[in-house]
Amino acid sequence: MTASNPVKLKPGDTIGILGGGQLGRMLAMAAARLGLRCQVFSPDPDSPAFDVVQHATCAEYADVEALELFANDVDVVTYEFENVPAATAMVLAARRPVLPAYKILETTQDRLIEKDFISKLGIGTADYADVSSVATLRSAIERIGLPAVIKTRRFGYDGKGQAIIRQGDDIEQVWDDLGTKSAILEAFVPFEREISVIAARSASGEVECFDVTENEHRDHILKISRAPAAIPEELAAQARAIAEKIAAALDYVGVLAVELFVVPGNGDATVLVNEIAPRVHNSGHWTLDGASISQFEQHIRAIAGWPLGKPVRHGEVTMTNLIGDDILNYEQWLSVPGATVHLYGKGTPRPGRKMGHVTEVTPPRKS
Repeated sequence: MTASNPVKLKPGDTIGILGGGQLGRMLAMAAARLGLRCQVFSPDPDSPAFDVVQHATCAEYADVEALELFANDVDVVTYEFENVPAATAMVLAARRPVLPAYKILETTQDRLIEKDFISKLGIGTADYADVSSVATLRSAIERIGLPAVIKTRRFGYDGKGQAIIRQGDDIEQVWDDLGTKSAILEAFVPFEREISVIAARSASGEVECFDVTENEHRDHILKISRAPAAIPEELAAQARAIAEKIAAALDYVGVLAVELFVVPGNGDATVLVNEIAPRVHNSGHWTLDGASISQFEQHIRAIAGWPLGKPVRHGEVTMTNLIGDDILNYEQWLSVPGATVHLYGKGTPRPGRKMGHVTEVTPPRKS
């Protein structure tokens, strides 16, 4: 793929998806509605995305032979989670276009590199410091203060690989418990609310943002998303502009999520970027039923070289994750007016495992 020869799929072409979780499943379902085929590559034989595609590859991400065969069968490659090894994406990029570009993973897979990237764009984040030992942790605490949040630089999600440090905590024990030599310390942000922006960008630079979403976490896992967020339009516009600036700086193609904190100030509230997710995102699931186009279709359109849709929200929307044993009560949602149930086809419920979600749409009142 080059600027003069961009990706341009036609109905019947095949998209390769790295990762077989629920995001891959919903991407494949969105592609099917547009007449595009998908092939999923995942090392997990129980991947829920396998259930909705005709062809799948179950192999390790380091299996170069399997990757080459996979590349031969697809026209473009995308990924459903950011911890796909960058080397895997690089092997595929030598054979087929990979969108978003694999180099973006090098930025977003490492929290320190990501924070440096955001800061260089002049976008606000929590104060942070590189930490590689107990000594550097102590000096970082002296500069940033407590409470603070320590996180592994890589492979953290849903609260994994992080801990809050408070006054009186045993710093050596905190460092030992984290189990890494590569971490980042971030100042604790006394936020008013957590929000996110789901943005889609095409290869030509066109950007479409969904309405800013307000997110509620429980035990570090997203539980509820509401659209629109209960914030002033000026703040929502600021959040969307930040997402557009990040997407442009990455030369991004596809859907990405930018998670932000709303921080109260002496005057107006401000926003700070928490992190970037280079993929469709849990906080955008409301778009499946609550908007004229979903984040999944928008991503497919972007990587296929098709025009992006203009998202129009159908009303006030609430998305509730079904986590762990919540799934056992799925039937109670089936008779709720305005609710749509999405079950991911996963196996045994486990604490913290996302098993499905429910979207509730309240149409606007007629005047």
